[in-house]
Amino acid sequence: MKTIDIVYALPDSATTITFETNDELNVEEVIQQCGILQKCPEIDLASTAVGIWNRTCKLNQMVKDGDRIEIYRPLIADPKEARRRRAEKAKDEGRANKITGGRAGRRQS
Repeated sequence: MKTIDIVYALPDSATTITFETNDELNVEEVIQQCGILQKCPEIDLASTAVGIWNRTCKLNQMVKDGDRIEIYRPLIADPKEARRRRAEKAKDEGRANKITGGRAGRRQS
């Protein structure tokens, strides 16, 4: 018997289902059979990334006993763009050196 956890987290709540099977299943088959798509109808497997234990994987990856399948939400902001905006803001506010990007007011040795 294989025991697999399936997790879909939202900013304010998380849905977790523990699924048990004797069959050899891939990630997509587990997600289809476990019932999480009925509980969270906003999940669109065609455009949603999934992973096992914090590592993205394909839907056709076979699962093992003890795996934790994670269904990821789409990003609302590009992480690189958000970092660039924070760095620009720090420069504008004088918290970062405009040339090097390092902390303002620090002496270079």
